[in-house]
Amino acid sequence: MKRLAGRVAVVTGAASGIGAATAQLFAQEGARVLAVDRHDDLLAEAHAGEEKIRALALDLTGEDAPRAVVVEALAVFGAIDILFNNAGSSANSLAEAMTDAQWDFVFDVNLRSMFRLTREAIPALKKQAAKTGRARILNTSSVMARDTDIGLSAYTASKHGVAGLTKTLALELGKFGITANHILPGAIVTGLTRRSFEQPHISAVWEKKSALRRLGQPIDIARAALMLASDEADFITGHGLTVDGGLTLRA
Repeated sequence: MKRLAGRVAVVTGAASGIGAATAQLFAQEGARVLAVDRHDDLLAEAHAGEEKIRALALDLTGEDAPRAVVVEALAVFGAIDILFNNAGSSANSLAEAMTDAQWDFVFDVNLRSMFRLTREAIPALKKQAAKTGRARILNTSSVMARDTDIGLSAYTASKHGVAGLTKTLALELGKFGITANHILPGAIVTGLTRRSFEQPHISAVWEKKSALRRLGQPIDIARAALMLASDEADFITGHGLTVDGGLTLRA
């Protein structure tokens, strides 16, 4: 029996990296997936020929984007069991040099759009949970929701916000059978990080920091998302699952 048989999932940031790997894995495990990303060509290429995956090219920061996502999911699949808010961005700048525009962009992508899509999807998640006994909200956070680094004031603050939002959702929605959890990836090779990690002197540093002596791959995070989306996670909510290969073990 496939672990997500009969489920419907919405996965954002699904054109590459963690989102693409998760959409593919969810589909392999029996889910029908609405894969959402603003990069139309990459999205279509990533999921070409996948019968269980429906692509929706959309900028999640748009004013009508949350409603468009939910309407599409319900029109195509008739329900939403799993919402995986994975889309994200970053800006690297010292706080004294960071512009309002940089700060606002990071928060708009990483936190505001996540909140707005979740708010729009909650009625559909409640309806499905009433039928099946469960529904899931998963959010991509970061190990920077616990720690920080130079130049990451906006990114770190937004990821702390993701953790806070997730825990509050867990408390508010638990009585409806909806769990809410966030994943804290470490150093993962994604579309955002690939250019840096392709430089041997940079990848070597981060590999050495990891207890497992390697960089993470999108599938590592996708597998964690699958566990939290599955029935096995029925009693896990309000939790931040660190998936970092032991990166944060050092004092």
